[in-house]
Amino acid sequence: MIFLRLFIEFLKAGLFAVGGGLATLPFLYDIMHETGWFTMQDLTNLIAVSECTPGPLGVNMATYVGNLTAGPIGGITATIGLVTPSIIIIIIVANFLQRFKDAKLVQNIFYGLRPASTALIACALCLVAKTAFLQLNVFEKTGHYLDLLNWKHLLLGIILYIALVKFKKHPVIYIAIGAVCGIIFQL
Repeated sequence: MIFLRLFIEFLKAGLFAVGGGLATLPFLYDIMHETGWFTMQDLTNLIAVSECTPGPLGVNMATYVGNLTAGPIGGITATIGLVTPSIIIIIIVANFLQRFKDAKLVQNIFYGLRPASTALIACALCLVAKTAFLQLNVFEKTGHYLDLLNWKHLLLGIILYIALVKFKKHPVIYIAIGAVCGIIFQL
C-alpha cells in the first residue's frame, strides 16, 4: 500500500537525517531511485518550492513528495512519517539532557554529531549543484567538455551569489530574481 510505504520511507529519512532539512536530500535521492515516485527534475523543483515556502524545509519536501505521489493524504502521511522520529527523540533527549547536560559523554556525542550533519548537508549541496550546473546527458552525447557545464545556470548562480554576499538582502529576493530570469531566458 502506497501510504504505508510513504510513511516508512519518510520515517527512515526523519530518523537518520541529522542536521535539518537539507540533510534529508540524500534520503530523497535514494527514495527517488528506489521508488520512481519522482524524477531528478521533480527533486530540483521540490527544493526550489520548499526553499520558497514557509516552514521547515524537510517537512515541506516530505509534504511535496507525498502529495505528488499520492495526493493530499500522501502529503500528510509522508509528513507524519518524517516528523514522528523527531518528536519521539526530542522528548527523550529533553528528559535526558535535563539530567545529564553537563556530562562529558553528552558533550562528546554532540561534538560528534556536528561533522555528521555537515557531511549530510555537503552531500545535499553536491546533489543540487550537479543537477543545477551539470549537463551530463549533453556531455555523453557530444563528448565535448564545454558541454559538461550548463553555463547559463552557472553564470546566474555566480551573479546571484555575489549579489547575496554584497547586498545581503533576504534570500527570497534572489529566489524571485532566479525565477524571473528562468522565465525570461528559459534557462
